[in-house]
Amino acid sequence: MQVGEVMNAVTAVVGPEHTLRQAAKRMVQHNTGAAIVLDPALPGPHVITERDLLRAIAAGLNVESQRVGDHMNNAVITAAPTWSIAQAAELMVAHSVRHVLVFDGDELVGVLSMRDVVRTGIVTPNSVAADRA
Repeated sequence: MQVGEVMNAVTAVVGPEHTLRQAAKRMVQHNTGAAIVLDPALPGPHVITERDLLRAIAAGLNVESQRVGDHMNNAVITAAPTWSIAQAAELMVAHSVRHVLVFDGDELVGVLSMRDVVRTGIVTPNSVAADRA
């Protein structure tokens, strides 16, 4: 099974000027743990995740005034739709991420989450960890 068969469409999209609350609302609306940050001024898409939001809240930051651009993840991990699920899962584990942006050439075509990977039944978190040991 390939990434392109189980990835999700890009639905939760925010800009770097959005507040953390707006990003959280968008993620809840689309039932996802990450939002894609798009802005023509950025050198490509970025990601803001539940973890990023939790870090800001734990630090006592105001989610009404803090901007996504100050908390988004700049180290975006990518995959291709033709990759195997196992290959993508290994990449996710190696980089400690739960979301991978899927590109077909230069075009962003989807998002693969660890939840998507586990739902396939092909790869489980334990099998990936065992393979790495």
